[in-house]
Amino acid sequence: QVQLVESGGALVQAGGSLRLSCAASRSIVTIGTMGWYRQAPGKQRELVATCSHDGRTNYADSMKDRFTISSDNGKNTVYLQMNNLRPEDTAVYYCSAIIGTTPWDQYWGQGTQVTVSS
Repeated sequence: QVQLVESGGALVQAGGSLRLSCAASRSIVTIGTMGWYRQAPGKQRELVATCSHDGRTNYADSMKDRFTISSDNGKNTVYLQMNNLRPEDTAVYYCSAIIGTTPWDQYWGQGTQVTVSS
C-alpha cells in the first residue's frame, strides 16, 4: 500500500506555469507506474501523464509538449510541470500509483485544484 499527497495547485492566468508535486509514503522505485490524472466538473477523469518503472512516459495528446512528468526517487516524489496553461486545463489533478500485476492495485491521492483564468 501507499499514501499519496498532492500539492502545488493554484489559480493562474492563461499562459502561466505550475509545478505539481506528489509525495509517496514509500519508495517510488517499488511502484510499477506513477501518474497524473485530472477531472473537470461534469467530466470523466482523464489521463494526463504516466511514468512506468522502466522509465517510459506517456502523455495525452492535448498535453504533450506542454506538460512534463518527472521524478525524484530520493525524495519519493513525482512532479508534473505544466507550461502554457489554458482555461481548459482547469480541473482537479490527482496523483496515482499502480502496484503489482495480475492483479494490480491502484491508489489515489486527494487531488489538488488547478484553475486557469482567461
